[in-house]
Amino acid sequence: MPIHEYVCQDCGTQFEKLVRASDTPECPRCHSVSLEKKLSVFATGGCEGAKAAEMAAMGPCGTCGNPNGPGSCGFGPH
Repeated sequence: MPIHEYVCQDCGTQFEKLVRASDTPECPRCHSVSLEKKLSVFATGGCEGAKAAEMAAMGPCGTCGNPNGPGSCGFGPH
């Protein structure tokens, strides 16, 4: 069953829902079926590499803003 993202046209609630082909999804807040399906962004196996590249571009360890201090983010040299 795929997960789809929706926005309710009646109350504006955004939500995700596991949907079978035979199901008609409804808003969990107002139970409306007047929904707009959003374009979902999906993750691939390369996410960790992309995150590491993003962190490396931020600068040396300690500049990522992790509140636990330098080296806490788990990326880059420590």
